[in-house]
Amino acid sequence: MKLYLISDNLDTQMGMRLAGIDGVLVHGEQETAQALNAAMEKKDIGIILMTPEAIKCCRELVKKYKLERTTPLITEIPDRHGTSDVTESISRYLKEAVGV
Repeated sequence: MKLYLISDNLDTQMGMRLAGIDGVLVHGEQETAQALNAAMEKKDIGIILMTPEAIKCCRELVKKYKLERTTPLITEIPDRHGTSDVTESISRYLKEAVGV
C-alpha cells in the first residue's frame, strides 16, 4: 500500500516527493474533489495525505469518505505554514463520528 498526497502547496508536494511519496497539486474545490475521487479509486493507495487547505476545499466529501469507507485512510498533515491544529481536527472528527 502506498501513500498519496493531495496538496495545495508546492513546497509540501516537493518535500513529499523527495521522501518518495507521489501526489498532486490542486487549486480550488473542483480540482481538489476530482483529485480525491480519483485517489479513492486507486487500489494501491492505502493512505491519502491532505494539507489543511485542501481539506477545507472539500470538507464534506472528505467527511463522507471517512464515514463510509475503510480504505484508503484520509489524514490531514500540516503544511509549511503551520496554520492548522491537527490535534483539533482529529478531535473534531472523533466527536462527529462517535459523538463524544
